[in-house]
Parts: sequence; structure tokens; C-alpha cells
Amino acid sequence: MTSIIYLDHAATTPVRPEALAAMLPYFSQQYGNPSSLHRLGRETARALRTARGQTADVLGCTPGELVFTSSGTEADNLALRGVALARRQRGAGNHLIVSAVEHKGILDTACHLRDDFGFELTLLPVDATGQVDPAHLAAAIRPDTVLVSIMAANNEVGTVQPLAALSAVCRARGVPFHSDAVQASGALSLRVDELGVDLLSLGAHKFYGPKGVGLLYVRRGVPLQPQITGGSQEGKRRASTENVPFIVALATALTLAQGERLAESARLTALRDRLIEGVLAAIPDSYLTGHRTERLANHASFVVRGVEAEGMLIGLDMAGICASSGSACTSGAQEPSHVLMAMGVPRIDAAGHLRLSLGHSNRDADVDRLLEVLPPLVARLRELSPFSNE
Repeated sequence: MTSIIYLDHAATTPVRPEALAAMLPYFSQQYGNPSSLHRLGRETARALRTARGQTADVLGCTPGELVFTSSGTEADNLALRGVALARRQRGAGNHLIVSAVEHKGILDTACHLRDDFGFELTLLPVDATGQVDPAHLAAAIRPDTVLVSIMAANNEVGTVQPLAALSAVCRARGVPFHSDAVQASGALSLRVDELGVDLLSLGAHKFYGPKGVGLLYVRRGVPLQPQITGGSQEGKRRASTENVPFIVALATALTLAQGERLAESARLTALRDRLIEGVLAAIPDSYLTGHRTERLANHASFVVRGVEAEGMLIGLDMAGICASSGSACTSGAQEPSHVLMAMGVPRIDAAGHLRLSLGHSNRDADVDRLLEVLPPLVARLRELSPFSNE
């Protein structure tokens, strides 16, 4: 594995040593159920309270405003279903707004609420860079709007949304605002008052924590109907014995990621810009997708015309480079990316979408190797491609 160059951090990240060390005792030594009254239970309950407090400090909220989940996707599901159903039950309305470029955890849930629960749904358009215009949001909000959900940063193209402006629109109209910040969690500030969010989803495996744990921040006073019932855990908002080892690891990884954020973002931005400039200079008929400057520090995504993404990914993998063509949750799908379609990218171009996402382990030599391998690979693929003469 020492020869592998990993450029797929947007899909997942390795568990950092500090997070792994923090979680290990809770598998074997301190294994009690936090709801138990005996010593082992009290020890794990104390660890859970500490992790909740650490996480709350990072987000600038109170510990009671956090709900730990099994993933960012579950947090998204809980936010949409929980708030939409609770507010409708209270007579607030029957209308949801989400952007057209959301992760499937939001889009599929919103469509389920529309198709099976009778909610009305507005999909907000985006511009060619993938951003939502706050004026479009303001025009879409209705008296019966119960929730708006717009992601902090896009997982496929890296575009960062103007969350403060978007949340201000919702606040002025008295509508709860949720943001899926799973992709942004290691790169942007997560102070909830600065973002202006009422709900925020995170997933630990995007910031060097383990897979299988996430969280939902829920501002005090926002009604939330639980989606998993059968216990009083998480303030009766999510029943299930808490996954203490993973929650401890999440808190450790998140605290470290946010503490290192400014320095690491500056380093990755420089590396990312080298990568973008190098790819565009070395591969004719290619272009960047997403916003050029308002994008995640570690994220570069391209359309390479005249080739299909699968060929590039296989060729890169054979050269020891791990990359992606978009969301890991939709890999293998035959349809073109809904994100690229919403941005107006031609369908034939979308077939050649390549995502390269950097992380802690990457250095200049990795970019050099990518720029050594990718251009001749694309040239070979174009010779064989049925698109090459179109």
C-alpha cells in the first residue's frame, strides 16, 4: 500500500491514529452500556458526555442540541423527515425546499416525503458553478414552507454555497434551515451561529474518523419527530444504544480537524491549485467543474471531453492512483451525474467527469505523479473512444 496515491478523500478518509487510539478502550475495557447504573455503565456514560461536550465546543452549541447518528446520511434523513413531519403536525405547512445538487441522502428523502407523504417539493436551481442564488431561495419560500435544506459544499464538484446569505433569507421568513455539511466538515468552520443554520449534518469518515457514525445538530426549539423509536437515548430523538467507541472517535477527529483547519486548508489550496492548473494545461479539451475560487480547499473536479470516466479511473488505478468520477454513493449508476446536469453540463461531457480530492497524506510528489500519468492515459483513451471524433 505504500505505493498507492490516494486522491479520493471526498469519498472517505483513513481513520487518524489519535481517533483510533481514543476509541479502542471502549471495545474491550470500558464496554458498558451508558444506560446501565453500574460502574462500567457510568464510565461509558461519562465518556459519552465528554465526547458530546467536545463536539458541542467545536460547533458552538450546547451538548443537548446534538443527536449522534450512524452516518451523515441518517442525519440528513432525520433532519428532513423529523422536521417536516413535526412541523406539519403542528400546522406549519406542507412545503419543502432543497437544491437540485444535494446529496442523494437529501434528494431521495425529499422525494420520498413528496411521493409517499404528500409534501410539496421545490427543487432550487443552481448556476453554472453549482451555487444557489439567495434571491431564488427568497422567491421560493411560501407561507407553508416547513424546511429548507441546502448543502454547505458539494461532494461532486466542490462548490461552497453562500450559507450565511441563504440562512439569513430563511431566518427573515421564520423557516428552519438545514445544511448537509458532511463534505465540508474538515474544511470549513462549523460554528453554527456563524453559518446561521438551525440543523447541521456531519459524518465522521469525512474528517478522519470511523465510518458508521455521524451527528445532527438541532437548534433548541426546532421540533423534531424521531425516526428510530424504542428508547430514550439522544434526548428521545433517536432510540438505540449509543455507539460509544465511534462517538468518542468522532469527537476526537472533529476537534483535531477543526483545530488544524486553517493551516491544512492553506496547504491543500496551494496543492489543489497546482493540480488544477497542471491538468488544464496538460490535457486539451478539458475544463474545471464547480466554482473556481469558492470551492473546497482539497477538491478538484474536471470534465475531460472525448473519454469516459471509467477508463480514466481504471487506468489511474493500474498506475496506483485512487480517484473518482463523483459521489461514492452513486458509483456504478448508469445515469449522468444529477449535479452536472443541474449545472448545465452537456450529457456527453458528463461522461468524462473526474474528481480528485486531496488529504493529509498528499504532497507535491503526488500531484507530479498524477500529471505524469493522466495526460498520456487520456490521449490513449481518446484514440479508442467512440466520442473522440464528436
